[in-house]
Amino acid sequence: MQTIKIIAGNIWRCWFFFNAVLIFFLLYPFVVFYIRKPTGYPMVFKLKKIWAGYTLFVSGINCIVVQPVKLDKNLAYIFCPNHASVLDIFISYKAIPQYFHFMGKAELKRIPFFRIFFKDMNIAVDRDSIKASYGAYARAESDLKKGISLGIFAEGTIPACTPRLGGFKNGAFKLAIENEVAIVPVTFVNTWKILPDVNRKFGGRPGTVTVHIHKPISTQTIALNRLPELRDAVRNKIQEPLRPYYIM
Repeated sequence: MQTIKIIAGNIWRCWFFFNAVLIFFLLYPFVVFYIRKPTGYPMVFKLKKIWAGYTLFVSGINCIVVQPVKLDKNLAYIFCPNHASVLDIFISYKAIPQYFHFMGKAELKRIPFFRIFFKDMNIAVDRDSIKASYGAYARAESDLKKGISLGIFAEGTIPACTPRLGGFKNGAFKLAIENEVAIVPVTFVNTWKILPDVNRKFGGRPGTVTVHIHKPISTQTIALNRLPELRDAVRNKIQEPLRPYYIM
């Protein structure tokens, strides 16, 4: 029975990525056309939402969003989700209601699937280069000043301890404080169960992903020396819906 489950899970996993690649290449000519200039980025964002939505739909993944507070579409936010699976990228475009640019590690520029987006539209961070890191930070500040929201995985990568949270890096919180932008904690509750990244014996399965988009945390009265306090507040908020899984 376990062998059948493993085989079925990996067949589904292949089906998921097959659809992701197929739909991406069907949309690719339109992406290339619109991504040439910043004025086309909002249309590229819509294409990404189409890509994510159809990939999830044909793979049998439903998304339930729990959002107690409606966000102001005229304001820029920093969305800060936990990172537990490759599926998080798709769910981000499906669940987060605002237009945003992702800020991610520079290694993504070397992946053909993501390279086109991290060349100009999204922001690649090379932590091994002080100059490149400063340039990425300056670009992120520029986006926020233009009213463009950012999506940042505070863990920086998918931790091996999933579903427990990994260590949080300070970049998202420093940006939020210095630019007086509210930070929105986001919890992807069970993406790690639908499409696991750590345990590869069971490749994945269709199902329902629950997303909590928490109330924005204002940074207007927070000084930079209180960054750890803000980081811990965001971490605790993200962690709340995950706690039941910690004892599994």
